[in-house]
Amino acid sequence: MPTSSKRASRVTARTIVLSGIAAGVVSTLTQVVLWVLLTDAFPAILFRDARLTAAIVAGTAVLQPAAAFDVYVMLIATVVHFTLSIAFAAALSVLVTRCSMAQALAIGAAFGAALYVLNLHLMTFVFPWFAVSRGAITLAAHVAFGASAAAVYRYARQER
Repeated sequence: MPTSSKRASRVTARTIVLSGIAAGVVSTLTQVVLWVLLTDAFPAILFRDARLTAAIVAGTAVLQPAAAFDVYVMLIATVVHFTLSIAFAAALSVLVTRCSMAQALAIGAAFGAALYVLNLHLMTFVFPWFAVSRGAITLAAHVAFGASAAAVYRYARQER
C-alpha cells in the first residue's frame, strides 16, 4: 500500500475513534441532563444502566443491586460503551463521508434513532434486561449520539 494510502487510513481511523468517543460523551451527557431535569431517579438510574451495560460482558450477576455504585461495574460499562460507540461511529462514517454537514446531521440523527430500535428492541432478544431502559430519554440520547458522531466525523474530515 502506498504511503499516502496508509496515512489516509490512519487519519480515517483516528477520525472514527474521535467521533465515536465524542459521540459517546455527548450521548451520556444528554441522558444525564435529561434524567436530572425530567426524573427524580438520578443517580440510581445511571448506576442501573451501567449495570445493564456491564452485564453484556460480565454476565447477569452484575445486575444486582441495580441502584448501587460499583467501580468494577462502572469501568466495564465505560469500556463497553466506548467500544460500541467507536464501532457504531465507524458504521455511520460510511454513510456520511460524502455528505454536506446538514445531510450528515440528518443521517446521523436517523442513524441514532435506528440504533435505538436495534439496541432497545431487537437486542433485547439477546439481552432482555435492557427493556427497562426503553423510553424518550434513551431515544434522545441515541439521536444525540448519531448527530454528534456525524458532525464530529464530517468536521474532522473537512479539517484534513
